[in-house]
Amino acid sequence: MPKVRRSRKKPPEGWELIEPTLEELEQKMREAETEPHEGKRITESLWPIFKIHHQKSRYIYDLFYRRKAISRELYEYCLKEKIADSNLIAKWKKSGYENLCCLRCIQTRDTNFGTNCICRVPKSKLEEGRVVECVHCGCRGCSG
Repeated sequence: MPKVRRSRKKPPEGWELIEPTLEELEQKMREAETEPHEGKRITESLWPIFKIHHQKSRYIYDLFYRRKAISRELYEYCLKEKIADSNLIAKWKKSGYENLCCLRCIQTRDTNFGTNCICRVPKSKLEEGRVVECVHCGCRGCSG
């Protein structure tokens, strides 16, 4: 099985504990990248990649901030090696963004009217029974 890409620098203490999960997510990422995309819109073919990217970042975030299972040194190593998305994790630490699925959902330049993505609208503010699906990443509501 191929290893998770990293630099020649030796990983910090505790890497052995998280490496199997990261390798599994990396394998899923490769499968998502090579998956055929016939019959799908261009954005739909990217949804599995966004989902796995989110899972990897959330895994590292939960280990460090919620469970306190990894050291700061290992956490910073994962961010420096781009195993987890530091910008997304920075947003998760802010109030109101705890469940954010991807950074494209809060970028106003990607929408027609210069607002957030529809998945950021609270479910209580939407019509009853309306199914919301993000155009960018396919999430079904990350506002909480």
